[in-house]
Amino acid sequence: MVTITAQESTEPGAIPHGLLFASDALLLGRKTYEGFAEAWPARTGDDYSDRINSLPKYVASTTLQKTTWNATLIKDVVAGEVAKLKEQTGPSILKFGTGELDHTLMQHNLVDEFHFWLFPVVAGSGQRLFEGIDTMHLKLVDKTTFNSGIVVLKYSPK
Repeated sequence: MVTITAQESTEPGAIPHGLLFASDALLLGRKTYEGFAEAWPARTGDDYSDRINSLPKYVASTTLQKTTWNATLIKDVVAGEVAKLKEQTGPSILKFGTGELDHTLMQHNLVDEFHFWLFPVVAGSGQRLFEGIDTMHLKLVDKTTFNSGIVVLKYSPK
C-alpha cells in the first residue's frame, strides 16, 4: 500500500535543497549548464551554493566543446552514458532544467522520478514539455502543497 502525504509548507526552497543534498551528481543539458556555470561558481558560503558547486556534473551536448565547473561532457550516445552513470555514481543523479535531454532520458526509460511544480498561473501559451513523447503512465508518490498555492507532485514511472 502506498500512502500519499500532502504537506503544507511556506518553504518551497526546501524541496530543491533536499533533492540536491540527496544527490551524488548533477545531469544537465547544455543550456541549463551554461546558465548554471555562469551563475553558481560566484556564489559561496552557504550550504546550497557550496553543495551545487562541489557536486560532479555531467553535461549532455552535441555542440559544447569544453566544460568547467567540475563538469564532464557527454557528447555521444547520451542514453548509454547516462545508463552507465546510473550504475556508477551512487543512488541519485539530479537533473535540472527541461529540454531535449528529457526526451532522450524518457525514451530510454532512464527517469526514476519526476517532480512537477504546479504554479497557480494560466499562461495560455508556451512550449509543450513532452511534445513527441510516447505515453508514459505514472504513479503519484508524494505531494507537497505550499501556502502560496504551489503544488509539487512527485511521480515515478509505472
